[in-house]
Amino acid sequence: MCGIAGLLDPSLAGQPEALRRSARDMANAIAHRGPDGEGVWIDPAVGVAISHRRLAIIDLSEAGAQPMISADGRWVVSYNGEIYNTEEIRREPSVACVNWRGHSDTEVLIESVASKGITAAIKSLNGMFAMALWDRRERVLHLVRDRLGIKPLFFTFHGGKIAFGSEIKALLRLGFVPREIDAAAVSCYLKFGYVPAPGAILGGIEKVMPGEIVSIGVNGRISRSRYWRLEDAVAEGVDAPLEVSDGEAIEMFSSLLADAVGRQMISDVPLGAFLSGGIDSSSIAALMIASGKGPVRTFSIGFPDLGFDESAYAARVARHIGSIHSELVMTAADALATVPLVPEMYDEPLADASQIPTFLVSKLTRSHVTVALSGDGGDELFAGYDRYKVLTWFSRYAGPMPTRFRLAAGAMLGALPPAILNHVSHLLRGGRVPQRLGDKVRNLSRVLTLDPDGFYTRLVSQVPDVGLHMGDRENPAGLGEAPPGLGVLDRARFLDTVTYLPDDILQKVDRASMAVALEARPPLLDHRIVEFAWRLPPRFLVRNGETKWLLRRVLDRFVPRHLVERPKMGFGVPIGEWLRVPLRDWAEDLLAPARYGGGILDVKPAQEIWRRHISREKDYGYQLWTLLSFEAWRRQWVEQMHRRPAQASDAMAIAAGR
Repeated sequence: MCGIAGLLDPSLAGQPEALRRSARDMANAIAHRGPDGEGVWIDPAVGVAISHRRLAIIDLSEAGAQPMISADGRWVVSYNGEIYNTEEIRREPSVACVNWRGHSDTEVLIESVASKGITAAIKSLNGMFAMALWDRRERVLHLVRDRLGIKPLFFTFHGGKIAFGSEIKALLRLGFVPREIDAAAVSCYLKFGYVPAPGAILGGIEKVMPGEIVSIGVNGRISRSRYWRLEDAVAEGVDAPLEVSDGEAIEMFSSLLADAVGRQMISDVPLGAFLSGGIDSSSIAALMIASGKGPVRTFSIGFPDLGFDESAYAARVARHIGSIHSELVMTAADALATVPLVPEMYDEPLADASQIPTFLVSKLTRSHVTVALSGDGGDELFAGYDRYKVLTWFSRYAGPMPTRFRLAAGAMLGALPPAILNHVSHLLRGGRVPQRLGDKVRNLSRVLTLDPDGFYTRLVSQVPDVGLHMGDRENPAGLGEAPPGLGVLDRARFLDTVTYLPDDILQKVDRASMAVALEARPPLLDHRIVEFAWRLPPRFLVRNGETKWLLRRVLDRFVPRHLVERPKMGFGVPIGEWLRVPLRDWAEDLLAPARYGGGILDVKPAQEIWRRHISREKDYGYQLWTLLSFEAWRRQWVEQMHRRPAQASDAMAIAAGR
């Protein structure tokens, strides 16, 4: 894993020192991603500069250093990620004549591009990657991102100048990149807690989409093409579903996942795995042990005084499978100390409070190993989220109701006074009446007015009321459209996989792990597994109310069910209570009317939410975290735009403990 950055600036043609200085400055902004080395390559004739920060994983020698030039001299690459099928590619006839300089995946990648062309070479890759390829002959810059969006890649085209980087902070080192907040992106962020690709929080900056190649010529002409689309995998799965028995499906998936795990264990540096004791991470760790490739280290953290602690579950699984397990018990103070570091790590606002424990477990893991396998992707592919159960209920009971009946029922329930119902449920606490009955009835009344797609959007919304925005009152961009003909469950799985997974989960893990120079690899997101999952009939996903049915059956081969069967906990934090007590001063400073929002957010509704939260009228913890995360980000990256340039890298180094 590494950091990449660069620029194409015709105005700097013939100025090699200026080009080199700009590229190195961009790389320094993301030095935390690659502490093991740096490199810059320039083409002064056209004004191109490409930089790289190296986290050495495969071939630790100089033969693996980047930027790397192909043997024929045509191609230059700066690449972030890992390719897991390099040995197969190395044996292909098209590269048989290459005089290999080392054994890095970077060299295999660049020589494959030189022999087969970009599209064919990229399609043949099994891995996670974000890369910049400069074609010296055609004078075209190609930006490429992996199929699922595991690794990030941003770019901007402004005033005839191009810049790209693994993180936005690299682009902001260049004077021509404006720090103007995009109002539409803010609306998306308020709605979902992240900015869906290809948009970005700052105007003029875009994300390369998962499975996309963005090609940019020296004349500024930009073309975009997709070499892989989830839509195609879904369509193929619907057209040709697997017609197999339970036993056959278990055997097929077990072999495929074992192969993916084995491939991702290739490393020239120490390697381990995150282990929460849940289905996904336990499956990955167990298959690592079963691969027989040597001892496996696993890592978990616990927060017993915060009301959630999975470390005991992880320890039991670790003992059973025989991993060398490390766990760290953290206090609330440990977690709270991370909060001020969040805007530095996430240079685009992300309202996922689990970024805090994710960073802390990454920091623990990095103190022992350089690479860690994770269970990310299991919930999206195999229908593990609780909201899928709710959606299934909605489609079965509320969805078929005639619209006029649903609207009438919603109106009647909405007319009931929530305060009175809440008081009744409080008086009857301990009985069968749910607590805060009024809030639940009010929520149900709103749900009944929605169609299935609207209900899904409601479930995944952080702040449903975008009236907190000073500009447009409606969300200008949704979460895309699912292919036609899918049921409610599959539509949700699809939308989660193309939006929530790459733009929230994977970006959260990338920034948290790379802040401490840890490479995180998710075997479940091997594209072969993704394509396999979409060929599965529904009975292999959810059966008799049991989610992730097929993945659980694979795990049954290694771990007794009683060690992993428990209610889904997630990796959250008690953010609502934190804001009321230990983070109250921090929050009130960010909500101060004199500075709040910078003309983007409306302070009055935000303060009303704060008042109701502090008075315990209702828990608005997640909504407030969304607003506060944006404001902390805005002050760091927009309001303080004249701070000294090295500040971000210094803070990241402190966060990493270096």
